[in-house]
Amino acid sequence: MNEKDFTSNVCSINEIDPEAVAYVQERALPAQTIERVSRLFSALSDPTRLKILHALNVTKELCVCDLAAIAELSVSAVSHQLRLLRDRDLVHARRDGRMVYYSLADDHVATLMGTGVEHADE
Repeated sequence: MNEKDFTSNVCSINEIDPEAVAYVQERALPAQTIERVSRLFSALSDPTRLKILHALNVTKELCVCDLAAIAELSVSAVSHQLRLLRDRDLVHARRDGRMVYYSLADDHVATLMGTGVEHADE
């Protein structure tokens, strides 16, 4: 069945259900929330960033050098990815002297990772 056949079978009379549309519109997310969720999921769409988040989920805290070794990338490349993850509030940085250690920002990130892996493995 091609896309045209599918859409014509779904809404063959081309009528809108005003109650269903109103129900969803009343519960619409604010534009700012839509934008933040979109940025969140775009951050999760990169394999390198997922490796970093998974490593932090497993170990709780790692420095850039450790993350670079795990991701098999340069420190510079991993630092770039960490900056994006920080900007999206997915990781937190903690300075200890000259070292900076990274961890997941909160339990929501761990939950996202766990749910994503569970769904992918179904």
